[in-house]
Amino acid sequence: MNVFHFFLQHHEEILELTMEHLWLVGISTLLAVLIGIPLGIVSAHWPVWNKPVLGTANIIQTIPSLALFGFLLPVPWIGARADRLAILALTLYALLPVIRNTYTGIRGVDPSVVEAGRGMGLTGRQLLFQVELPLAVSVILSGIRVAVVVSVGLATIAAAIGAGGLGEFIFRGLAMVNNQLILAGAVPAAVLALSADFGLGWLERRLQPR
Repeated sequence: MNVFHFFLQHHEEILELTMEHLWLVGISTLLAVLIGIPLGIVSAHWPVWNKPVLGTANIIQTIPSLALFGFLLPVPWIGARADRLAILALTLYALLPVIRNTYTGIRGVDPSVVEAGRGMGLTGRQLLFQVELPLAVSVILSGIRVAVVVSVGLATIAAAIGAGGLGEFIFRGLAMVNNQLILAGAVPAAVLALSADFGLGWLERRLQPR
């Protein structure tokens, strides 16, 4: 049986695991954006927070994924369910590019534009939402793009703790030394990563300040 026939015969299971994979990546990326963008803004406006925030995010990135899953297992409520644990771990890994690019985007806004806004009587909140964020949005999207692509790859490892996703096929294939099973997980994951990279890259270019 070739790979194409395997995909046809198991398309329902592949689709189900793909949806699980998308759920893990989507929720974790959303949480990373909701946490990371405010942290990036704080770091950009109050430099005293820059090193602690980025330093912590950098340290999290250095922890091997399986080790991080192990560290989080004893956490109450989180460790009780594999999907919660996987989403938390993926969120932590996705924070660095979101925080870093938000910080870079805000700091990269031309100071003369900010001063012009202040001269027009804009408040700090108005400057942030009407000047800084619109000018930094393409840089922030670049960070989100990196976070999504990384999360798609890391989410395959979540199957090791029973969180589901396309990693189920990969780990099953490794255990059975079955290349078809490995490809059934690896190919859709690669397609998801490339699609996310292309789609967010297109949006990033569309929102580039002119």
